[in-house]
Amino acid sequence: MIETDAVSIIIVNYNAGSSLTGCVAQVLTQAGEVIVVDNASSDSSLDDLESVFPNESRLKIVRNNRNLGFATACNIGADLATGNLFLFLNPDCYLHSYTVEKLASALVSNPDVGITGGLLLYPDGTEQGGGRRAVPTPWRSFVRAFGLSRFADRWPTLFFDFHLHKQPLPNEPIEVEAISGACTMVKRAVFEQVGFWDGDYFLHCEDLDLCMRVRQKMWKVLFVPDAPVIHYQGISSRPYPITCAWHKHKGMIRFYRKFFFYQYPGPLMWLVTIGVWLRFTGVAIYHSTRHVGRFFRLTGLAIYDSVRHVGQWLSLGHG
Repeated sequence: MIETDAVSIIIVNYNAGSSLTGCVAQVLTQAGEVIVVDNASSDSSLDDLESVFPNESRLKIVRNNRNLGFATACNIGADLATGNLFLFLNPDCYLHSYTVEKLASALVSNPDVGITGGLLLYPDGTEQGGGRRAVPTPWRSFVRAFGLSRFADRWPTLFFDFHLHKQPLPNEPIEVEAISGACTMVKRAVFEQVGFWDGDYFLHCEDLDLCMRVRQKMWKVLFVPDAPVIHYQGISSRPYPITCAWHKHKGMIRFYRKFFFYQYPGPLMWLVTIGVWLRFTGVAIYHSTRHVGRFFRLTGLAIYDSVRHVGQWLSLGHG
């Protein structure tokens, strides 16, 4: 049995509405403290939370004066945390009464495990795609984008799809390459060793980055199938589809350049960069009828970034 005082739950809030209060209410009894870091929300979510828990000693609230992004806000919460285990949790997640205990037990009982993640579920009970996955390398992303994973039965190594949720659910915790930042538990010592979240990601891909660095330090990443998490995906980001798509695709480019820059030939990385921004353009066009000005502004930035990255690869001799 893990002592609740050992766990610090860190929640980053940005206009999560009533979900924030509901999430905090569920997890307060499962941890020694809950730290909510608010990224300058404009809704009433933080005020509502304070009105429901006016004198809760286990609840700490940090109000940022601007939106610093997910990773930086997580780091602010971690700096204040007192537990030996950090659970980074999205405010649109609802945990079962035993979820924190399952994640913590899997983490503490395995000395070579540095990070654990739970079973992410849609409200209808079906599994979401990001809870257990392989790292989306440039090649794997290329395979997925062009539907080549249909050849995986014949050439499984070459045409492997990085999403694992279509595979049978394991009966016990298993090692995976990456889990989701929506529900991530990490040992304090491991978190400090790998250097916290990378604050140069604003939104998306910072969880892949953290898992990569944890594994580089020879710690295991564990998926815990009996730690269910109902994830009401996108409550904070839904009103800003183009902006969120921009940060997601920009984060993926940073992820590729950070970890795969020297592993792939320059021309392939150019194609990957162009492909990422073409995908963003397609997503942006889909949403552009309601967000025309934002679409043109961010598409222009995408084109600029693509040209700049190609120039960098050429100057470093990748041509």
